[in-house]
Amino acid sequence: MRARSYDPDLTPPWKRPRAVPEVPAEPGLVVEEVTTGFCGAVIRWEKTAEGPTVTLEDRFGGHRVFPMVARGFLLEGREVTLVRPAPAAPRRPARTASGSVAPPPARARVARAGRIFVEGRHDAELVERVWGDDLRAEGVVVEFLAGVDDLPSVVREFGPSPEARLGVLVDHLVPGSKEWRIAEAVRAEYGEDLVLVVGHPFVDIWAAVKPAAVGIPGWPRVPRGQDWKTGVCRALGWPSNTGAAWQRVLRSVRDFRDLDPGLLGPVEHLIDHVTVGGPAGTPRA
Repeated sequence: MRARSYDPDLTPPWKRPRAVPEVPAEPGLVVEEVTTGFCGAVIRWEKTAEGPTVTLEDRFGGHRVFPMVARGFLLEGREVTLVRPAPAAPRRPARTASGSVAPPPARARVARAGRIFVEGRHDAELVERVWGDDLRAEGVVVEFLAGVDDLPSVVREFGPSPEARLGVLVDHLVPGSKEWRIAEAVRAEYGEDLVLVVGHPFVDIWAAVKPAAVGIPGWPRVPRGQDWKTGVCRALGWPSNTGAAWQRVLRSVRDFRDLDPGLLGPVEHLIDHVTVGGPAGTPRA
């Protein structure tokens, strides 16, 4: 038969000291000091030669300093022991939607002379959604290009220079196409140090958004000769209002991780071009 075990402490339970919870002296915590009845919110704690102390502020703005002794305070009528608060965990640097380290709050930067033009209003809205914070921090203005056919006149009117570089994002820039020939002519006339024209591989900017972000298995194939946006809406069973459909796609983009790398690279290249002097410059931090 197994012997029964007994508590070695023979002190009667009613005479044993009650366990008192330890509570971190976090700023704002309201407690009452037991010996004086002074009630106030914790302002700070300090380490002194005599031991740790806590400063309380009452509702009239008066301050009192008390030692942080065991059972020294009442919290909601219960005895507690105030202890040093746990050190705050180091904060990770905030990130923008593009993945860049967010700068500290500051006034808006004066716009640079350089510009980025994007072909299509939806393209401009997507660039703003993901890179807007970076562009404002760098002082880069993004403008809407109605069509690549207007590119030569737009570049001529802009007047690129070493102090005012121009970047252009073109939809579905395929070698040998009319758009590609226009872009090549601009490059030949001004040089890539002044005017950088890049394209993304998508038939439409919608397709640069990952299907999983939108909640679809994939972007539908639309037969040649049909309007791509209209065909997508029809295939997915969305209303034929392509403007409303685009807003649905745009809202699904939270940050750069919802975009295909085929768009990320070209846009980052353009921002580098207009901020650090083009392909020969040093990439942004």
